[in-house]
Amino acid sequence: MKSLTKYDTDLFYRLYKLTLKRDCRSIIWLSKTGDGYLYFVIGMLLWAFEPEHGELFLYTALMAYALELPIYVLLKKMFKRPRPCDFLMNLTAHVTPSDKFSLPSGHTAAATLMACIVAHYYPSFAALAYCWAALIGLSRVLLGVHYPSDVVAGSLLGVTIATLSISILG
Repeated sequence: MKSLTKYDTDLFYRLYKLTLKRDCRSIIWLSKTGDGYLYFVIGMLLWAFEPEHGELFLYTALMAYALELPIYVLLKKMFKRPRPCDFLMNLTAHVTPSDKFSLPSGHTAAATLMACIVAHYYPSFAALAYCWAALIGLSRVLLGVHYPSDVVAGSLLGVTIATLSISILG
């Protein structure tokens, strides 16, 4: 019987192989939309121009990210899982990772967190927000810096923190 790690690694290779000898600029661009700047811009625009929920959206997002970031850092230091590009043979990532460890995916956690908050305050944008967050997670695997389970863990972290933040402020 295959172990979960083996399935995770096999799925990683299947997805990563799709990018070999291909132009990855669009995947890199998509991944960069999860770097954090976009969240700030969205929050500030809603705060400034959307009187119904904009201010509460911004405060909920700020609180959520203030909770998510230290938990994310703590989990990275606790698990110390090497990134696939650093651990697997004959593999080069398409981007330089922002830190040493892979579990959980911070890009996915932040994107999922944002998607949950967008879906709560602006339900008509829920499908778009969740698809975008899922694509951020997929991009991290395609770029060679995360295993699929890192993305799942990041999603769970994002949903958990968003739910907690919404329950407090929303």
